[in-house]
Amino acid sequence: MPCGQPDSGAAAARYVLGVDVGSTVVKCHVYDRAAAVRGSSCRKVESLYPRPGWVELDPEVLWSQFIAVIKEAVQAAGLHMRQIAGLGISTQRGTFITWHKRTGKPFHNFISWQDLRSAELVNSWNKSLLLKVIHVIFTVLHFLTGNDRYLAPSFLTFSTHQTSMKLSWVFKNIHEAEEAAKKNNCCFGTIDTWLLFRLTKGAVYATDYSNASSTGIFEPFTKCWNPTLCNLLSIPMSIYPPVKDTSFNFGSTDSEIFGVPIPIMAVVADQQSAMFGECCFHPGDVKLTMGTGGFWNVNTGEHLFASRRSLYPLIGWKIGEEVVYLTEGSISDIGTAIKWAQDIELFTNVDETAEMAQSIADSQGVCFIPGLQFSGDDPYLCASFMGLKPSSNRNHLVRAILESVAFRNKLLYDIIVKKVHIPLRTIRADGGVSNNSFVMQMTSDLINKKIEKPANADMSSLGAAFLAGLASGFWTDKEQLKKLRQIEAVFEPQKDSEKYRRAMDAWLQAMKHSPHW
Repeated sequence: MPCGQPDSGAAAARYVLGVDVGSTVVKCHVYDRAAAVRGSSCRKVESLYPRPGWVELDPEVLWSQFIAVIKEAVQAAGLHMRQIAGLGISTQRGTFITWHKRTGKPFHNFISWQDLRSAELVNSWNKSLLLKVIHVIFTVLHFLTGNDRYLAPSFLTFSTHQTSMKLSWVFKNIHEAEEAAKKNNCCFGTIDTWLLFRLTKGAVYATDYSNASSTGIFEPFTKCWNPTLCNLLSIPMSIYPPVKDTSFNFGSTDSEIFGVPIPIMAVVADQQSAMFGECCFHPGDVKLTMGTGGFWNVNTGEHLFASRRSLYPLIGWKIGEEVVYLTEGSISDIGTAIKWAQDIELFTNVDETAEMAQSIADSQGVCFIPGLQFSGDDPYLCASFMGLKPSSNRNHLVRAILESVAFRNKLLYDIIVKKVHIPLRTIRADGGVSNNSFVMQMTSDLINKKIEKPANADMSSLGAAFLAGLASGFWTDKEQLKKLRQIEAVFEPQKDSEKYRRAMDAWLQAMKHSPHW
């Protein structure tokens, strides 16, 4: 049945939409009350590379893809738009745009979280005397007060992943944005804010706590945009949107877009959304997402842990009075590296990779060194293979890439155990790479923990739908959501982690040779 065509048999709203605007695809799923997918649609995100290191998205192309996947998914489910109780939107984090408040015209394309244009600015700041002075001041403040909010600034370093540096670049290099800001006519928004603005034809200008905290400009302790950081980087405070609850009635889409207004009941950052979709509701619950990048998230409940090198605090979600905090560590270039290997024809189908890795006893000493390791590392670092021999074949290269994922999971897990003083409970994995049995089993062996994999790996879409469903009354509470979870596989440790010692030591040695290359 075509979208927008009246359905005489349409009953009351019985479905929710979960849309995930990721780094590689925009996808929409239609969920029923059992959280079963009734219809889906997916479009590839086309990144633009106007200069070396720059990564952008065309806002008009992204808008048309977003609208298209919603219409196609509802049509695939054989439904009418009036049967949709609510829309939940999950988005990649840190990708942003600025536009004119009155005209709605963007000053530039979306600047992706993967963009490196601020690298020189980052290096300049990290070497600056001013930053060293800030470290000393906040180290003293933390010592005198014991207040953890002073701990993060005491070893603050900037990275190209942070929105703050790229936003500073915008106001230094795009004159129109700078002039509009002076007249209070410049709007800043991550993808969720811009979609809300477009969906409501300018009636709603807002973001949520999960997206705001993921920019690095929003202070999770005070729950406010950070004026000190903005003054430091010459970013005007007038540009930021109001911050709302994650599960919240943001208003409805303009009726001209889908034929009927659809309530927008949740906006959420993708990793926090996946955490919610995995039902990691309790302190100590852990989510491991392996997609374009890798993200370990620990639910720390009402306790906000200050940044501790490689780990950083985030607001998971805010629903009414409840604020849930997370601690996150990230790994770059997981899905990216596997996609690159496919592009150069190391394999045809990604499903082959686990079998290729398992077909040999080891990588024969071949090590894959990815690009950026953890947040804040050398932005110019290039990926490389080390230990290549005349006998090395594509199986060894593929295994080396997959081993690097498991090894980095192990390193980050050990940091979490050491730094996060909360007993870890369940570990749940999602994302496209979680479908790789070799990576999952090796990670389980290395950390010596059981890892659950859900039946549906698209947790960001499901999390957005769950949050929208709670706000609209489609589902009653989190206990009901927990009963809807479906586990496809459980990976339990099968090998002693010592059996990987030689391979991991060789990989760590290779890592030491890679910086500044």
